[in-house]
Amino acid sequence: MAGARFVSELSRRHFMAWALGAGAAVALGGCVESSTRREPKGSTVTLTFWNGFTGGDGEYIKKLVEDFNKATPGIQVKMNIYVWADFFQKVPGAVISGQAPDVCVMHVDDIPTNAARSILVPIDDLAQELGLKASDYTSQEVWQGGLYQGRRYGIPFDMHPLGMFYNKAVLRRAGLDPEKPPRTGDEYMAALEQLKGKGIPGHWMSPFPFTGTFQFETLLWQFGGELFDPEVTRATFDSDAGVRALTWMVDLVKKGYSPANVGQDADVIALQNGENAFNWNGIWQINALDEVPQLEWGVAPIPRIGTQDAVWGNSHQFVLLRQRSPSKERLAAARTFIQWMSQRSVEWLASGKIPVLKSVAESPEFKAMKAQVQFARQAPYIRFPPAVAGIADALAMVDKAVNQAVLGKASPADALKSAAAQATQVVRDNHEKYGD
Repeated sequence: MAGARFVSELSRRHFMAWALGAGAAVALGGCVESSTRREPKGSTVTLTFWNGFTGGDGEYIKKLVEDFNKATPGIQVKMNIYVWADFFQKVPGAVISGQAPDVCVMHVDDIPTNAARSILVPIDDLAQELGLKASDYTSQEVWQGGLYQGRRYGIPFDMHPLGMFYNKAVLRRAGLDPEKPPRTGDEYMAALEQLKGKGIPGHWMSPFPFTGTFQFETLLWQFGGELFDPEVTRATFDSDAGVRALTWMVDLVKKGYSPANVGQDADVIALQNGENAFNWNGIWQINALDEVPQLEWGVAPIPRIGTQDAVWGNSHQFVLLRQRSPSKERLAAARTFIQWMSQRSVEWLASGKIPVLKSVAESPEFKAMKAQVQFARQAPYIRFPPAVAGIADALAMVDKAVNQAVLGKASPADALKSAAAQATQVVRDNHEKYGD
């Protein structure tokens, strides 16, 4: 699943500037009409629902939609699942042509760009009708993640953060306690040193966004740094905190705690094969590891390497697309669907997610999910990208810096300095393009 997500993330970052450019914005400006289409009374309302759940979570979303259709004969949902790159290519065209789906799911870092281009419509009224408020959520970051320029465009469905998977058999082989994974930087380095003494490179450092970039961002925040200044007019990830974070990563390779030139997904494959002890990866790996025969594995929060707790994460959120002919009945049906799905999010969490609602996080059903519960311990300090349009293009510069430094093509300081200069130019161009 991580490999698919890697391709999707890169595709999203490079696609948004093209698909949602000035031409699309001009076309969208004339596609909204004030007329309201009415469905015949007593008829079944059919909703279209698009998402990018092509991985293992696809079967879970299909089951939820099937259950909804059985429970609500007056509302039937027709779902289309696309790989994320195709999803973002189809959405603007669907809106322009007047064939937009009724409900979609997007990541928090996709919402600002689509909102700025009028692909999405504000849903403050919908959130209010559903009685949603910040205090209901396990993380203020996830609640704020659905906002753009003070308006709500997304309703949180889940969070999916980074966590630390570990191979219990490998730890046992190195004389480490498989039931006490390291929690601090000192404990982590001591464990890596002990593993190295047994000939085991304990942490295979990925030079790719999945999950090298996510590890860098986690460490940057742990060391007290930020990706950008508060107004997102200047990249600041080349700060002392950024250099410390990336140097820590590069030193894992230099000091023999990680092999060089780790391929995409080679880190998690090594964990499965008993060649690796620790793997910082996304919660989406839970079900994949469960399917590996005789693998003894555990999961814990990312250790605090820096001075404070922080971890990279993202969130799927429900959004509504701009319709050429809005329908009150379809909007009401969409509200019912979103509310129904949110209330049954425990079933969705089994796909490899953590809850956004406190009521779900405190439920016996969720507490029985041992792996997800470990990830959820990080909920109070999960961090998301800044909510500004075009941010994915600027974050692509972070990917570049991590790749160059981990592969030994540039020093951490030089790689970050060059990437930050480019990212600063990107965000300044975006402010002009999107009017943030």
